[in-house]
Amino acid sequence: MMIIRPISSKDLDAVYELAKSAGIGVTTLPANRELLSQRIEESERSFSERIEQEHAYYMFGLEDTEAGTIVGVSAIKARVGLDEVWYNYRVSTTVNASKELGIHKQTPTLYLTNDMTNCSEICTLFLHEKYRNSFNGQLLSKCRFLFLADFSERFSNKIFAEMRGYTNAQGESPFWEDLGRKFFSLEFSQADYLSGIGNKAFIAELMPKYPIYVPFFSQEARDVIGQVHEHTRPALAMLESEGFNFNGLVDIFDAGPLVESFVHGIRSVRDSAKRFVMPVQKTGVDEIAEPYMISNRSFSNFRVGLLDSDQIKSDTVSLNHDLMDHLQLGAGDTVRVVALKAKRSDA
Repeated sequence: MMIIRPISSKDLDAVYELAKSAGIGVTTLPANRELLSQRIEESERSFSERIEQEHAYYMFGLEDTEAGTIVGVSAIKARVGLDEVWYNYRVSTTVNASKELGIHKQTPTLYLTNDMTNCSEICTLFLHEKYRNSFNGQLLSKCRFLFLADFSERFSNKIFAEMRGYTNAQGESPFWEDLGRKFFSLEFSQADYLSGIGNKAFIAELMPKYPIYVPFFSQEARDVIGQVHEHTRPALAMLESEGFNFNGLVDIFDAGPLVESFVHGIRSVRDSAKRFVMPVQKTGVDEIAEPYMISNRSFSNFRVGLLDSDQIKSDTVSLNHDLMDHLQLGAGDTVRVVALKAKRSDA
C-alpha cells in the first residue's frame, strides 16, 4: 500500500538515496546529507508547530508500507523571500518606435524581479524511478492540495511551482552558458548545487540588474526560455490539469517556467469534499479503477491514501481496517476526498 505521511528523521537515509539519484536540476533536493537532515528537522518542527507559521516548510513522503521505506518526496514552503531575496526573470517586451522612420520594434526582454516574495511554493518533488507507475506520481504531487484545502490559512492565497528547465544530455543548460557563465566561472551543475544548498540569493545578487535583451542570446538559449526538461513534462501537465498556468517568470539559472494558481482555483482544493468514515471488513475492491485521494484531515499526523470511487457514498466512505490503520482513522472520523484525476471537462 502507498501512503503519504510527513517525513521524519528516521527517513534520512531513504531521502538521501533519493537525492543522489535525482541528478542535476532538482535544486530543492541536493545530495547533501547534512542539509537534508536540516530540512527534515525543519519539516518536523513545522508539523509540530515549533516554528513561525510563515517560515514553515512541510515535507511529505510516499511510503511503500510493504517495503517500509520512503520512495518519493514532495513539499510546500509556506512563504518564499522572507529570509533571503527571491529572484526570477520576467519575460517581457521592450518596444522601440519611430513614426518618422516607420519603425516599430518589439524586443523580448528579461527583467530581474522579486514578484513571488511572500507567496507559497510547492517544491521538492521527486519519485524513485522504480515507482514511476500506476498512480504514484500523481498521489505524491497532488496530496499537497488536500493539505492546502484544510489548512489554507497557513499559506498565501497564491501558490506557485518552479519547473525544472531544459538541460541537454550532458547536463548543460544553454541559458546558463549564455548568461550565468558570463558572470561566474562555474559549470551549471555547480551553480545548481549552490542554489540547492541555499546560495541562490548570493549568486543572484551578482547577476546583472539591468534588462537583458533576449536577441543577444544564441538561438539555442532563446529556444529554451520558459521550456521544461523532458522529465518534467508530465509534472507540468499534471499541474496544468489542476489549474496552474505559466505566469511569465522563469528561473534565473536554467530559464525553467514558473506556474501559479490561487488556492481556491486548484481543482483538488475546489472539488474536494468531506465524508464520514464507515468501516467494513472488505471493500469488495481488489483494484482501483477510478482513484480518489483520501486524507485524514490531521495536521501533525497528516495521511493520504487512495480508494476507489465505489467506496464513496453521498456522505460516507467505506474503508477496510487496514487502510483505516494506515490513515490513522476511526469509525465516524471525517475525511476529505477528491478524484485523483481531473475529468475531461475540468482539464
